[in-house]
Amino acid sequence: MKLIMLFMAAVLSAGQVNESYIIQLLEGEKVWGGRIADGKAMPFADGFSATMSENTGNQVQPLLLSNAGRYVWCDEPFDFKIENGKIVLTNITADIETGIAGSTLADAYRYAMDRYFAPEGTPPPDEFYEKPQYNTWIELQYNQNQADVLKYAHDIIDHGLPPGIIMIDDTWMEDYGKWEFHPGRFPDPKAMCDELHANGFKIMLWVVPLVSLDQYQICQAIEKVDGFLKTNEGDTYPVRWWNGYSGELDLSNQGACIWFDSKLQRLMKEYGIDGFKFDGGDFDHFPNNSINSRGERYYELCKNYAGFGIKYPYNEFRACWKMGGKPLVQRLHDKRHDWESLQALIPEMTACGLMGYWYCCADLIGGGSFASFLPGCPIDQDLIVRSTQTHALMPMMQFSVAPWRILDKEHYDAVLGAVAIREQMLSIIVDLVHQAAKTGEPVVTPMEYAFPDEGLEGLTDQFALGTDIIVAPMVYPGTERTVTLPKGRWIADDGTVYKGGKTVTIKVPLDRIPYFTKM
Repeated sequence: MKLIMLFMAAVLSAGQVNESYIIQLLEGEKVWGGRIADGKAMPFADGFSATMSENTGNQVQPLLLSNAGRYVWCDEPFDFKIENGKIVLTNITADIETGIAGSTLADAYRYAMDRYFAPEGTPPPDEFYEKPQYNTWIELQYNQNQADVLKYAHDIIDHGLPPGIIMIDDTWMEDYGKWEFHPGRFPDPKAMCDELHANGFKIMLWVVPLVSLDQYQICQAIEKVDGFLKTNEGDTYPVRWWNGYSGELDLSNQGACIWFDSKLQRLMKEYGIDGFKFDGGDFDHFPNNSINSRGERYYELCKNYAGFGIKYPYNEFRACWKMGGKPLVQRLHDKRHDWESLQALIPEMTACGLMGYWYCCADLIGGGSFASFLPGCPIDQDLIVRSTQTHALMPMMQFSVAPWRILDKEHYDAVLGAVAIREQMLSIIVDLVHQAAKTGEPVVTPMEYAFPDEGLEGLTDQFALGTDIIVAPMVYPGTERTVTLPKGRWIADDGTVYKGGKTVTIKVPLDRIPYFTKM
């Protein structure tokens, strides 16, 4: 039973580390929040547990919300478990702020947003929403090169897709930290960038805050300003990441920030690069036993990385801590090429909205794991189409695997059709993005947020776009699905009018994205 619009709050002193707090939930109260990678488990079932001291490759916000208007916030990571109708909080190292701020999920969200991550008024550039984005990773992997980047760009246009932001991924550079185009693979990078710009593309380059330890001269320059994370003995800490061992820039140090910024600014000035994909912000890249200039913890160092990148309007991040409300483009962690991964997109994207990460991209269309697209791997053409359709009415959509290369005409036409549907809905999507930047209202939300008290909290295969549109893409194999419509009258994308307050079964041929507008 829910409370009727009331407000109460409490600040619970942290006391000693490992002290626990127990919050009794109301009957029927459900909980969302925390790590975006846990989105598919939201709202959390009894027995669910998580730690916010790991960002599991994606964004995290130290916030829990409930559909009874409850919020729980802490400035530092904590652990929690849903157990026998209670939230059990443990490993607490800062004050817990909690209270009831109304009677719905939206009430709790709006209070927490105003208090902890209010919008800063300006969203990332409209190019992120107005056109698809294109990432060279799946097609080129560890062989980024000028000829194939240009071919990919021209193929985009030749196959009927609009130019947009193109992101040139890992190995465009000579080495990690040596942020120069590899001269063997990019013989004339200025000419390449000029050609891409002339064809309507914006250009972003993949970077990480890591430097190869065998780049002696570069490491020396950074060490002169104490720009690396250090060991207890004062040596550069060798951080292990997915490409080996490297030195990690200490972005709590002004000297390291100046060094990194000078390299990126030179790329913008010399070649016309528009911005950067800032990868590698994972918590485990900032070891607990490393030393930095301000004595900060791993999660604060992650936050420093995002704070560094915010000066570049064309940015993208995958792993963040407490950066809700900021004009940062976010992306979900890499997904496999399978239906289970597709089914995770909607709950993870709506979790982004609830945690203040409104400007988010739902990973790469068809999957972001390059291992799914190696020679000989099976391609599910229906899955590529349905993935495109799920992305199409999200805040952003990003291609990487070339759909024209792996699809037959029927399936590729359906991909083009999904892009065309997005074009038709674009003014609504862009307006919602601009509204989020001013008011903090998420672009996409779980059904419970937009339509409270209708028993919709468990729906994870449809979402609300704003408050008047429901999107119900196919995230399972087949051509038929059920859609639960809230109360009221709804007109579907095919013109059918439905009376709400019930579940309906609809046909979803390959070229359809089902969506419903409130009349």
